[in-house]
Amino acid sequence: MLDIAVAYNRFKFLGEEFLTWLWFAIDQDPTILRKADSDLTSLEIGNRIVLEKRHKKDVERITIKGENAGLEEAMLALQKGALVAELNLVYRSADQKWQFTLKGESLNLSSIQTPIIAAPQGPEDMEGVVLEKIFLYDKILQFIEKLYKTFIKYRLSDNWQKRDIALIKKWSQSRA
Repeated sequence: MLDIAVAYNRFKFLGEEFLTWLWFAIDQDPTILRKADSDLTSLEIGNRIVLEKRHKKDVERITIKGENAGLEEAMLALQKGALVAELNLVYRSADQKWQFTLKGESLNLSSIQTPIIAAPQGPEDMEGVVLEKIFLYDKILQFIEKLYKTFIKYRLSDNWQKRDIALIKKWSQSRA
């Protein structure tokens, strides 16, 4: 049995591969995303993306921030072997919008902004407001879990080495 710290260090690259694949899927094949959530209207890259390239013990980190920031530099980093370490995403479903950051190393969600809900009118409404907020958080957690399961199926298939990596490289080359 692997020690938890050893397993974490051995497999933490999977999160970065997941975020890189997710960016590719958003840009090239949104139908994959809709299979994970039929309510999904759109999933977009938000206002921050962090890429990392590891050189033995050194880590080169590139952060791109800002609304409508160009992603050309991020694509160049991908071409040079970097992977996405953090990704800010905007999830839309019907007329609702969530925005959050997903970290590759641990798959932690941070800076979650859920759709605005009505304020409680009194103490008797508090339970309903709390339950609605929990539902909104859970919707994103379930979506990310389903996407990750989809990614793992791709990652473990024979096509990952033969086809998928080549498609992602071709995509990053064509976008630069």
